[in-house]
Amino acid sequence: MRASTEKDTSAARHSPREAAAGGKKARKVVPRSSHANWEPGPDRVGPLEVLAEQDEARVPELVPVRYGRMLASAFTFYRGAAAIMAADLAASPDSGLRVQLCGDAHLSNFGVFQAPDRQLVFDVNDFDETLPGPFEWDVKRLAASVAIGARDCGFKGPEREAAVLAGVSSYRTAMAEFAAMNEIDVWYSRLAVDDIVGRWQAKMTKQDRRRLEKNVAKARNKGSLRALAKLTETRDGELRIASRPPLLLPIGELAEREGQEVADIAARMMRLLDEYRGTLDDQARVLAGRYHYVDAAHKVVGVGSVGTRAFIALLLGRDDGDPLFLQIKEAGPSVLEPFAGASSFRHHGHRVVAGQRLTQAASDVLLGWLTAEGLDGKRRDFYVRQLWDGKGSAEIESMQPETMAGYAGLCGWSLARAHARTGDRQKIAAYLGKSDTFDRAIAEFSEAYADQNEIDYEVLLAAQRDGRLAVESGV
Repeated sequence: MRASTEKDTSAARHSPREAAAGGKKARKVVPRSSHANWEPGPDRVGPLEVLAEQDEARVPELVPVRYGRMLASAFTFYRGAAAIMAADLAASPDSGLRVQLCGDAHLSNFGVFQAPDRQLVFDVNDFDETLPGPFEWDVKRLAASVAIGARDCGFKGPEREAAVLAGVSSYRTAMAEFAAMNEIDVWYSRLAVDDIVGRWQAKMTKQDRRRLEKNVAKARNKGSLRALAKLTETRDGELRIASRPPLLLPIGELAEREGQEVADIAARMMRLLDEYRGTLDDQARVLAGRYHYVDAAHKVVGVGSVGTRAFIALLLGRDDGDPLFLQIKEAGPSVLEPFAGASSFRHHGHRVVAGQRLTQAASDVLLGWLTAEGLDGKRRDFYVRQLWDGKGSAEIESMQPETMAGYAGLCGWSLARAHARTGDRQKIAAYLGKSDTFDRAIAEFSEAYADQNEIDYEVLLAAQRDGRLAVESGV
């Protein structure tokens, strides 16, 4: 089944001169310098209230795990605070230039993964919150994450500013390059990891080069065979997913806990996987049909996602040495929807998959979606992807200033390419212009928002100290 698109965010046909005029007109309505402004309004909802509202739809026993992960640092708090920032972005200046947003474009939501041709590429790699909206929302989310990550690393003010400027400048200059490209060339642009290594190796310290080489090698080996070794065990002579509660809990144990028959749960999983296969294109459907279901488990993932329902399914092909691990992850409404408008997709798993396909340079061929009824009788939307497919992410907390600036530049380029595919790249490029006016405005915003993030983080820490917030650390 071919995914339809969200509400059209692409460019209407116009000449370069008309596009330039449109971008400059947008500047007059919303000056680039206005994006520097951040000040919480008197009616701003507090962070505890925003997060508590999200908790209502999550698995109750996992909510303390989520808070434990968020409270590890101001940066991990920011990672889990997409809903808080969504409301703040909605109160900021709006350029009116819409794209398909990643929706949660912080530093840790970029990384490497294997493209369908098995080459490692670098790109945005999280789309739970994807939705059309003003392009600058993604830019601000990314830039603020650079400022906050840099603070966590102990960088001085000028070092933080340099890293933020590197990311935003990369976005601006890349958008100008994409504006001059033919449509098909924009669509096929991507960052191959081998090219990145060649480009940045000379600027890295020996320690950084060793860390990069280690991370690339780890990503290349991170696939279903690796998951087979790490996540399974043999029970009663049969291959099964290991039991490591609360982070990894086989559905057999879940079924017994809820008084359900294990055989009934297995049959339900097989029906759901059949539904999922129906959302794939013809060739992917044939590939997925070569595998048969073996086992499944609930698996806790991420920071902001903790408490949502995420499962893994083990499938086997020709024998026990031919595994395929799928991740089946709950998809609710995007945190942006109250402010950017409801998705045109009725199924939120479909929304996530469509957004990923629209903006990512080379998406997983096994992306799909399904609807499942939980043991509590409620129907929920899910999207499906390969669990580990050469995926790897940078260690933000170990970066040096020059490394973070370089990494921010890669993220800025990747974000611009994603936006160029779905938005009016010529208008956006004209709006941004050739000067660093926009860059410096975003850098100022990022420092101000990093201050706000620390204030919000302290609110949660205080709630933990006085017992108002249940937290499970180290999980």
